[in-house]
Amino acid sequence: MSDIILIHGGAGSDSSYTERLMGYAKASFMRGSALDSVVEAVRIMEDDPAFNAGTGSVKRLDGSIQMDAAVMTPDSIGSVVNIERVRNPILVARAVMEKTPHVMLSGDGATEFARRLGFPDYDPSTPRTEELYRKAIAAIMGKDKNAPDKYINYRRFAEILGIPKNKDTVGAVARINGKFAAAVSTGGSSPMMRGRVGDSPIPGAGLYAGERGAVVATGIGEEIIKRTLCYRVYQQIGSDDLSSILMREIEKFGNTLVGLIALSDDSMAAHSNSSMATGYAEFGK
Repeated sequence: MSDIILIHGGAGSDSSYTERLMGYAKASFMRGSALDSVVEAVRIMEDDPAFNAGTGSVKRLDGSIQMDAAVMTPDSIGSVVNIERVRNPILVARAVMEKTPHVMLSGDGATEFARRLGFPDYDPSTPRTEELYRKAIAAIMGKDKNAPDKYINYRRFAEILGIPKNKDTVGAVARINGKFAAAVSTGGSSPMMRGRVGDSPIPGAGLYAGERGAVVATGIGEEIIKRTLCYRVYQQIGSDDLSSILMREIEKFGNTLVGLIALSDDSMAAHSNSSMATGYAEFGK
């Protein structure tokens, strides 16, 4: 059985990102530790402003940037919800897992915890996110004459505002020395209210890792939460081909944007109902 790490750039991400993600997967592979590998992979993607995680995270309706991240192994979980002004939320999520008696910290408490650990103040916004915010506010205030008065769902809103579909959750799963780990990070979806929480930081929804495998989801967080998607997939590992399991679960979402990556003891799989750039690195023993 080989050691492997599998990563994604978000449901809807263009295939042009594949080569970049293959490089990130290889760079993040750390022999001996699935946890180290997934955290490093997500950290690298957080530092790439092309992705909506860490640097480049999208703004909320009030102009703030609140980010979510989580890491999970079969033994433990660490998660931060709506953390602000840090460069790498995934590193804080790991610290929650390893340095506190808790599994999740949110809002000001998560940011204060990061400061106590020495994570400096950092503005993750970029010119791209400033422009997306300007467009969103213009549409909401009726200044964009081409935008409808009411937005039915995120996909319609994103399409109207020209928000690139590849700006979504980033995630990673790894199997190293027979051990599994999963990690995710996101700046959320645009537009969204301050305080909104998607699937990424919620174990069983945005990610799951157990003794039999690891699963990470991407897409419309509210719908993923309702279905506890990653745990549903994990429960089925071993009952069928892993790719078939992913395809069946995604079909249930219809046209709602969603994607999955997963590893089991002997398989890896990635599937989305839209484009989804992925990368992987595999090392035989």
